[in-house]
Amino acid sequence: MAKNSTMEAATVDALKNVTLQDAAPAQDKKTEKTESEDQANGTEEAQEDAEECEAGEPGTEGAKKKKKKNKKKKKSGPKAQTEPPTVPVSKLFREKYPVGECHDYRDDNLWRTTSEEMRAAERIKEDEYDQLRRAAEVHRQVRAYAQKAIKPGMTMIEICELIENGTRALVEEDGLESGIGFPTGCSLNHCAAHYTPNAGDKTVLSYDDVMKIDFGVHVKGRIIDSAFTMAFNPKFDPLIEAAREATYAGIAAAGIDVRLCDIGAAVHEVYDSYEIELDGKNYDIKPIRNLNGHTIEPYRIHAGKSVPIVRGSSDETKLEEGEQLAIETFCSTGRGYVVEDGECSHYARSTESPFVPLRLPKAKSLLANINKHFGTLPFCRRYLDRTGEEKYLMGLRHLVDAGVVTAYPPLCDTKGSYTAQLEHTILLRPTCKEILSKGDDY
Repeated sequence: MAKNSTMEAATVDALKNVTLQDAAPAQDKKTEKTESEDQANGTEEAQEDAEECEAGEPGTEGAKKKKKKNKKKKKSGPKAQTEPPTVPVSKLFREKYPVGECHDYRDDNLWRTTSEEMRAAERIKEDEYDQLRRAAEVHRQVRAYAQKAIKPGMTMIEICELIENGTRALVEEDGLESGIGFPTGCSLNHCAAHYTPNAGDKTVLSYDDVMKIDFGVHVKGRIIDSAFTMAFNPKFDPLIEAAREATYAGIAAAGIDVRLCDIGAAVHEVYDSYEIELDGKNYDIKPIRNLNGHTIEPYRIHAGKSVPIVRGSSDETKLEEGEQLAIETFCSTGRGYVVEDGECSHYARSTESPFVPLRLPKAKSLLANINKHFGTLPFCRRYLDRTGEEKYLMGLRHLVDAGVVTAYPPLCDTKGSYTAQLEHTILLRPTCKEILSKGDDY
């Protein structure tokens, strides 16, 4: 609160005019007050002693029983999250974690909602569901703080560390048991995905940037993958709104026995109705046709199936009961097509590569470190730095060239364009479709 200098000076002058004679009566009053308070306290103590004596005389008519005051036990543990978030969600939810937003299946699968057989099948999976919901709650709480804390002028490293530190604390990071699901993406403007800063990156967020925040949380390898777009200039609102509406159209279309191509058609239809005006020029908002959603399996962020976001896909593969998938859509004011561009930061150990003899000793030790800390979960160079690795770039390049590790460079549209993204993780339960990562924000 700002100080009012005029009022402060007047107060000082008034204090100087107070004399010792003025102060004396005040001191006398204070003494009288103290003595009267002592007398009152003594009277109260005497009354309490008398009541205790009366209570100690059994058989006396009208005897008073001394009431014992039951002290209320204080509940241990915090009642709410801190800012920045530091309290593990396991301390906030003692039993079950919040269930995501559930939607009934449509048409031929509507019977699943009330089927006792399907309900029984869900009870068998309850532990797995709770692991996913724990990860989802971490994601919600971390991103809620991030959306308030991130401001223009922050570096990309500061933004990522804010999110990653919160995630590690709330999920109680424990090696491959629980932790970060993949590197925090903070792709800017024409860059749509797979950018996170390497050490020494001095990129600063500006008011006119459009940033995609994409981060993951896992518990026992069960990953929550969710993303949102931040822009401080309101002129980008139509772009962000288009990604939001398209993603929810994809979620609405998804379900057991639904063809992947039908989801892409539903998403594309939304984008057809959006355009944006930037600096006096109108742009059609296009889906980025070579980016997709995907199924997720334990410790595998990109599993077997890809979920298109454009119409015309020939993939008629059907979704199945029990599958977990990321419905994510990307849109652009540019071509609607991305290419690899820029310094690579994202990597992951290949899940399908055959055994390859490694001739470089540094590559062998680096692979052992990757297996220990990340397994098949994606990682970035900053995460290798945290494990104590030094001078590892040659070894990392050797692993990539051998096909043991896959590199995922930034994916960018044309320079000068802007891209947006929204993503949710959903679970096709036997009885309903649960949007695990749904929150009050999106």
